[in-house]
Amino acid sequence: MTTTLTKDSNPPQWHSLPATEAAQLLDTNLQTGLSIADADRRHAQFGANQLVGKAGKSAWLRFVLQFNQPLLYILLAAGVVTALLEEWVDSSVIFGVTIINAIIGFVQESQAEGAIAALAKSVTTETTLIRDGKTRKIPAEQLVPGDLVQLAAGDKIPADLRLIAVNNLTVDESGLTGESMPIQKNTTPLAATTTLAERTSMAYMGSLVTSGQGQGLVVAIATATETGRISQLMEQSTDVETPITRKLGKFSKNLLYIILGLAVLNFIVALPQNESWVEVFTTTVAFAVAAIPEGLPAIVTITLAIGVSRLAKRNAIVRKLAAVETLGSTTVICSDKTGTLTENQMTVQAIYAGDRDYTVTGVGYAPDGKVLLADRPIVQTTPALIQCLTAGQSCNDSHLQSQAGQYTIVGDPTEAALIVSAQKAGLNRQDSDSQLPRIDTIPFESAFQYMATLHQTNSTELLIYVKGSIESILQRCDRLLDDRGQFATLDRARIERKVDEMAQQGLRVLAFASKSVPTAPQPLAHSDIEQGLVFLGLQGMIDPPRPAAIKAIRVCQAAGIQVKMITGDHILTATAIARMMQLSQSEPESYTGQALSQMDARKFAQAAYTGVVFARVAPEQKLRLVEALQAQGAIVAMTGDGVNDAPALKQADLGIAMGITGTEVAKEAAAMILTDDNFASIAAAVEEGRTVYQNLLRAIAFALPVNGGEGLTILVSVLLGRVLPILPLQILWINMVSATALTVPLAFEPKSKDVMKLPPRNPNEPLLTPRLLRRIAIISLFNVIAVLVSFEWAQQTIGNIAVARTMAVNTLISAEAFYLLSITQFVPSLFARLRDRHHQIAYMPAIGIIAILALQWLFVEWSVMNQLFQTVPLSFDRALISVVVSLPIVIIVKLLNRFDPIE
Repeated sequence: MTTTLTKDSNPPQWHSLPATEAAQLLDTNLQTGLSIADADRRHAQFGANQLVGKAGKSAWLRFVLQFNQPLLYILLAAGVVTALLEEWVDSSVIFGVTIINAIIGFVQESQAEGAIAALAKSVTTETTLIRDGKTRKIPAEQLVPGDLVQLAAGDKIPADLRLIAVNNLTVDESGLTGESMPIQKNTTPLAATTTLAERTSMAYMGSLVTSGQGQGLVVAIATATETGRISQLMEQSTDVETPITRKLGKFSKNLLYIILGLAVLNFIVALPQNESWVEVFTTTVAFAVAAIPEGLPAIVTITLAIGVSRLAKRNAIVRKLAAVETLGSTTVICSDKTGTLTENQMTVQAIYAGDRDYTVTGVGYAPDGKVLLADRPIVQTTPALIQCLTAGQSCNDSHLQSQAGQYTIVGDPTEAALIVSAQKAGLNRQDSDSQLPRIDTIPFESAFQYMATLHQTNSTELLIYVKGSIESILQRCDRLLDDRGQFATLDRARIERKVDEMAQQGLRVLAFASKSVPTAPQPLAHSDIEQGLVFLGLQGMIDPPRPAAIKAIRVCQAAGIQVKMITGDHILTATAIARMMQLSQSEPESYTGQALSQMDARKFAQAAYTGVVFARVAPEQKLRLVEALQAQGAIVAMTGDGVNDAPALKQADLGIAMGITGTEVAKEAAAMILTDDNFASIAAAVEEGRTVYQNLLRAIAFALPVNGGEGLTILVSVLLGRVLPILPLQILWINMVSATALTVPLAFEPKSKDVMKLPPRNPNEPLLTPRLLRRIAIISLFNVIAVLVSFEWAQQTIGNIAVARTMAVNTLISAEAFYLLSITQFVPSLFARLRDRHHQIAYMPAIGIIAILALQWLFVEWSVMNQLFQTVPLSFDRALISVVVSLPIVIIVKLLNRFDPIE
């Protein structure tokens, strides 16, 4: 065995080597393949042909890491110390709060990343090969370098192969390269610098054989394949934090330092005023518990979870909760072209026949549409048009299938488009086949660039139809068929101009010709069509843009979001699609993967920023483009459906996979999946994401003043040497039960009508803006005043500490309820309903207030709650006083909403 077959050596450029030289390097036989003994030795050396991902974190470790949150450190410490002081009730409640938070976080992360496992699953198959000169069928995982594999239509490529024999072999590599059309394969060595999408002498793992047969030598298996390299890229790409994660982390750390500082101050001030350090510590714990928004993680989780439910109704399935917020912050969407912005269905849009220009309506493989002349339906088909369409329909190896009104193709998408265009003109494939039965065929070969079929006619003559590239067809024609069915002089220059016009529109152009012969050549040969062909016409086709995607792009652009196309398709086609979709106000700035590979880091970053179309890009370049945009401060959403998109999907702030056409690899790597494969759903998702973020800000603006009011109440009481108006357990009740129950309705707030007219939020903007901090400070100050007024009044007039504390808690709960009504659309929606009976009322705030009233009634009246939280029942007049004291918050919030709103 040669030194080439080692795991550590750099592999040769297999696509550039002749088949015989490749066989020598692989130490195999082109006719008989490997011996069974050699295959066994190589299997022991190289291992199984399967992709194995790195092991993830264990369940217990993921659960433990949930406690690694700055805001929980103080609670954990407080719980431990209170347990040491044998304050079992306080300790149990504190630990209960932290465990609830940990469970919520653990559930979020329970869906482990399965991208690498999905890769392995996606290529699991059986393969046919030759060993010891005998044809065998074995599991693909048993393949080794040097094996001689046989390919047939419908096969999934089991490993990377250097092709050594082909017969009309075409391979769909769209999942790997992004190229929308099946690739015609051959065995000719290529230049070493040939890009992955253009290596016609190779077949790559996971691709699908669409037609023909072939043989190839296994040159790479498992992680050494191109698909395997992608799986390694996915492992190497870092898990990017989303904006809300970064902002909450930064806020939590800053708040932690503030709380620790104030807690120390609280302890220092209170110690000289009290002989028992245990009581001083209890007071300090009360302050820490009051100031820590331990309910904030639950509030964020609930708000995002509700956003997930809303998105699901708009065809977007979210796999990670934080992705909901990321939608609202997205500044750039990097979209794959094929099947995402386009229909992924080739469609004939233009026909040139008999010196007339026709347009074809309709998209996709459904025969819904018409052939138009001068924008009007054709009254009568001309001989030239009929012959051009018949040639495309008869010189064709594909066919359409219809099931439940859905049309699919069996064969080549280009040929399917030709069948559909003929049907739109009223031609029937079955009738054509019966009237012109096929006798012989010359399959398409890249060396000749055409396909030819021989047909029996009703007369004594036979008819040859030829379709192919304009270069190959035109040079064999000496006349053309005009619209009257007469032979006319061939104007080559005029036809070439028509081809250029179609190409400028991004159309792929095929030419059609025919030739009558008196007797049947046996068999049909290339020499029979070297000359004397009659030019019939041209058909120009394209994978058309989705109309809904065009509208969605407008919405995204109005919202300040850039849309960039990253595709493996040809740059002319990609640029034409971008022009149709108006991805740029001016001519789209386009780059090829080859051009990107020659740029230094600075130029690459500049191209990533200004470029609109990136064509013929490799998987590594997609990943680099996402990273370059992120390095410039962009929040990047990446859409895709193929294996080649997976690394970039994983690296992006928001990976969006197609649910119908997307591979399992892409779905597992993505944070969100579109169930309808419609780019328009992204615009809807962005709208929902922005709404969720606004509601999240409202929830934070609602929750933090509660903690601020509680913390300041404790701090003021300590500084004044007064008893605590609210006990630690009562604070936990307010934070975890009351605040959460009242905050949930904010997550159901309907979207603002102007939400998609606002620019994306600055990714560097802090979670708590100065405007939001002012609001929190003002509401917190009011809460302190209201609680102290209620508490001191009860102390002075009633003289019962339990009654005073119960009234203080009631006052704070009442202030929360009034605050909620002041910042939601519940009251405005009631007035709107009076004007319009069809207007929907925002019921959730009312439901939340009813729920909290019921819970608070239990808190005050139920004896079990009285014993646990040291509360007492209140008379009606005392409860009413608590409500009246909190009522001025309505006026304060209305003034804030007018002069200093949250948004």
